Amino acid sequence: MAEPLKNVYNPSFFEGFIATAKQVLPAFNEQQFLNVIFDQEWEKRELKQRMRHIATALNDQLPGYYNEQVGFILKITEALQQQGINGGLEYIFFPDFIEQYGLQDLKCSLKAMETLTQFISCEFAIRPFLLKYPNEVMAQMLKWSKHPHHHVRRFSSEGCRPRLPWAMAIPGLKINPSPVIPILENLKNDSSVFVRKSVANNLNDIAKDNPMVVVQLVKKWKGYSKETDWIIKHGCRSLLKKAHPDVYKIFELPDTASCEISGLKLASKKLKIGERLGFSFELKSIHQKKCKLRIEYAVHYVKANGKQNRKIFQLTEKYFEPGTYYSFEKEQRFQDFTTRKHYPGKHRIGIIVNGIEMASKEFQLLQ
Repeated sequence: MAEPLKNVYNPSFFEGFIATAKQVLPAFNEQQFLNVIFDQEWEKRELKQRMRHIATALNDQLPGYYNEQVGFILKITEALQQQGINGGLEYIFFPDFIEQYGLQDLKCSLKAMETLTQFISCEFAIRPFLLKYPNEVMAQMLKWSKHPHHHVRRFSSEGCRPRLPWAMAIPGLKINPSPVIPILENLKNDSSVFVRKSVANNLNDIAKDNPMVVVQLVKKWKGYSKETDWIIKHGCRSLLKKAHPDVYKIFELPDTASCEISGLKLASKKLKIGERLGFSFELKSIHQKKCKLRIEYAVHYVKANGKQNRKIFQLTEKYFEPGTYYSFEKEQRFQDFTTRKHYPGKHRIGIIVNGIEMASKEFQLLQ
């Protein structure tokens, strides 16, 4: 079994962190800090709880007012970078410190996040500030979208995603994403893949609440550059899975499935949670000339309440020659993840062509 992520916070990590903190702040009380960290509740805490607990313990150790404390944090991250440490999940408690203690000092916090996000992303920490100071923060994010450092430019997009996973939602941006659009405009042809992925994810978020906003933007952007074309294709992935008619037209996909699916086979009719299920099928295009088809498969998962929930996965999207048979083979994992828990019961795999589920087979998932 994989090591739990929360165990990144181990004695070895704290030994290195404290050594660096004492370079910046010789009066840093090592024993007092560790006594607070490893309290009676430490073992029970999960990753996010440990992160918050460390930020709180750090607040007890850093002297002065908030702006002075943030200054020490930035010096510690600078010292870490000089050691060749370039952030990492374990340092997420630095942004959390700003989130916890900096909400009343917007100017200082925004300035600190601009620097800190170049070490460890502040995309989660910015959310409370967006809720409290929406106009001021969005104005700053627009400026950040032209920042010379790609981590700051990426932060300007990722931080204002309306539906950022594992973060608090921004209801105002879900209702009206117009303040986000100028930021994405500035980043639509960014030189960094890291930034472009964030732009695509932001578009995908917007599409879930305001699909026509994304449709209009995609029509405007399409053909601007190959980088922008990749962004819009990835940003439309949820709309493509829903076979949105306007998006299908943009990407020249027919709204019919001009093909036949045959020979759908499952490697097993029963498997246990944690195992893989192989499946295969054949496709034959029956269109008179070569035709563009989007091939997907759906897993109809059983939820905790016994009902099914369909999740779609893409196999390919390309032109198929008429009268030719194409064979497909795929494996699907049924392993529990942080983002998905499996439940025993009757599941189903379906083959989807251009939004139409054309064949399916049931199987039993066991505990």
